[in-house]
Amino acid sequence: MTVTKLVETRNVDLPAKDRGAIAQRVGTVLEKTYELLLSSQLVHWNVKGELFLPIHQLTEQHYEALFETLDILAERMRALGTEVPTDGATKSFTVSARLDGSSMVKMVEQLIAMHEAAAKGAREVASFADDHDDPVTNDMMMDCLKFHEKAIWMLRAIVAK
Repeated sequence: MTVTKLVETRNVDLPAKDRGAIAQRVGTVLEKTYELLLSSQLVHWNVKGELFLPIHQLTEQHYEALFETLDILAERMRALGTEVPTDGATKSFTVSARLDGSSMVKMVEQLIAMHEAAAKGAREVASFADDHDDPVTNDMMMDCLKFHEKAIWMLRAIVAK
């Protein structure tokens, strides 16, 4: 997600250049979170077989939590003085191309990989925010990181052999 400029002056004790750079990174997390939410819903809607109930329930919990996270991330971008692009991040998504519907295990493995990438991204943004004296964004990213690491563990446990 491209955040082109700060649109508002904020007195949050962070230099404008840092706020812009942090907001840019939060925007990338927002985009990846949206993509993961949509992917989780696709798995939720298409699950079948003996793993139906645990995957169906877990992916519902995940996409509901991810939806709440989207709002928190977008509001952080606004608090930093940037806009959330109104052209919609979904233009760049290729969710359907990323999900291999040939088996539930493959779809869950793809969700695992997406959560792993999201965890890595959250960790990087947390570190960047910490380096730029932004404990609020750091704390938000730690919450994201906790969620993704737990999701990885739970999804792996469901498809373990």
